Amino acid sequence: MTPRFTDPDALADAIIERVGRRIVLGLPLGLGKANHVVNALVARALKDPSIHLHVFTALTLEPPRPKSDLEKRFLGPIIERTLGGYPALAYAELQRRDALPSNIEVDEFFFQAGTRLSTPSAQRSYISANYTHAAGYLRERGVNVVAQLVARRGDRLSLSCNTDITLDLLAARRAGQDDFMLVGQVNDELPFMPGDGDLPADAFSHLLDGPDVQFPLFAPPKEPIPDASYAIGFHAASLVRDGGTIQMGIGAISDAVAQGLIVRHRRPDVFVDTVRRLSPDQAAPVACGPFEMGLYAATEMFVDCLLDLWRAGVLKRQVDGAVLHGGFFLGPRAFYRALREMPEDERAKFQMQAISGINEIYGDEAARRAARVDARFVNTAMMATLLGAAVSDGLDDGRVVSGVGGQYNFVAQAFALEGARSIITLPAVRGSGRKAASNILWSYAHGTIPRHLKDVVVTEYGVADLRGRTDRDTIVRMLSIADSRFQPELLDEAKRAGKVEAGYVIPEAFRNNTPERIAEALKPARDAGLAPLLPFGSDFDAVEQGLLPVLGRLKAAQGDSRALLAYVWKGLGAPAPGDGLRRLGLEQPRTLNERVLALAVRGAAAG
Repeated sequence: MTPRFTDPDALADAIIERVGRRIVLGLPLGLGKANHVVNALVARALKDPSIHLHVFTALTLEPPRPKSDLEKRFLGPIIERTLGGYPALAYAELQRRDALPSNIEVDEFFFQAGTRLSTPSAQRSYISANYTHAAGYLRERGVNVVAQLVARRGDRLSLSCNTDITLDLLAARRAGQDDFMLVGQVNDELPFMPGDGDLPADAFSHLLDGPDVQFPLFAPPKEPIPDASYAIGFHAASLVRDGGTIQMGIGAISDAVAQGLIVRHRRPDVFVDTVRRLSPDQAAPVACGPFEMGLYAATEMFVDCLLDLWRAGVLKRQVDGAVLHGGFFLGPRAFYRALREMPEDERAKFQMQAISGINEIYGDEAARRAARVDARFVNTAMMATLLGAAVSDGLDDGRVVSGVGGQYNFVAQAFALEGARSIITLPAVRGSGRKAASNILWSYAHGTIPRHLKDVVVTEYGVADLRGRTDRDTIVRMLSIADSRFQPELLDEAKRAGKVEAGYVIPEAFRNNTPERIAEALKPARDAGLAPLLPFGSDFDAVEQGLLPVLGRLKAAQGDSRALLAYVWKGLGAPAPGDGLRRLGLEQPRTLNERVLALAVRGAAAG
């Protein structure tokens, strides 16, 4: 019988007794961490310097930390409502303060975006790795404990949200290549996912289970979808073939792609009209029909919008009885609840697998090639160069924003599979007004995907098909999807480098790439309710949803004192935005700062 514990401290003692005072602890990325087990081991190492704890993981989840007073007023209650009760990971608290003692090491190969930019120790211990290589690097470090959150059904346990690396490690252990303890912490909010991660209890050396170690799952709220993301989403949806395969990640752009696919399926007339309005190249081909055969998903991350695609009848092509094979999942609470409450025969259509089977085609290559027909791998980048390189994980000074993850894996698959394409998406611009900056650059000192693997790049202004193009034609296509405010400077740089002929002029059709044109192009779809801010549900209440566009305008004006003052001035004669000021605690401002904030909110609400 697998020993069961209700006290994490007692379990920590049992782990140390079994493996000794050098613990190499492997933790799944994201949701699947056994937080109480980890924290108990950290506490032991803090008390006893003779214990050396080496943590290897990725995507340590932490609630967002609002920066401005207005953000705190808006996000504070939402964070408490959606993420309250999630136990903080002790090593993350120490790492963020650069306070890890010498006997505790933390190596990560993917950061929660932006959370470790100002943490030197985390930057130093970051490992740049493809997702598929992480298990091998953990084995090289001598992993002797893997601690994972699991779901329970009778005498069976499911790896649920994180089959990804754990299944690869277990395969190595069965082959006699490694010997480690698999420790489980039972969480009753996790859905029991059938498939390869459905294990007998005796696959685990120890289990932590009891009412005192239950906790609510980390459930980030949905992001509203701005115009630029919707434009990107509709463009990308036009590239997907019926009967094909799809992969995508989390965030507003992925939600926009999913909504674009649903509109295409249900309202192909509106879909075609929207894409034509968005694209100045009226001759561009657009896939427009509904999905008769449907799509199959082979995706490292099972995101909730893929469940919405299944509900809409878009995700329905089956491979081995499944419409989706995924490596891990993370999403809002409604997503976890939907999986928990789904009839077992339906839940079996969503199979979780080892990351080696999702992110690569090797091992069972013939079957994977047959399954992943007409694949479209949709991933996001922060920036891209005119020569087609993508910058997705880090800055030019070497600091890491997030990580490579599986992006390279899917780009490589796009070139290895017949009929497949890699689609890199990004907004053409970040910021607004005088703070606006182009995300399309002549060059950048850091790259995630090199230019020789350029394929398809999509911004709100259109699609650039770059595969096999000359440098000159690559630049010309990238200029056509850049924001017009930055096109002249970009073109000048290309000409100075001799990559574009001196007499080249950007065609008239591409010289009106502006946010205003995108807003106008999307207006019919917005007015028809086919491009809502939150198409797949929300953790925001009605008042908060009403405040989203107001706060969006104020955020866009940050750093522009004249724009902010204009909102304050306008607010002097503007009515209060419903219950918005009460929700923000600004209904009866007491300080000068609160009075200015209240006026700015009034002005932004007035438009």
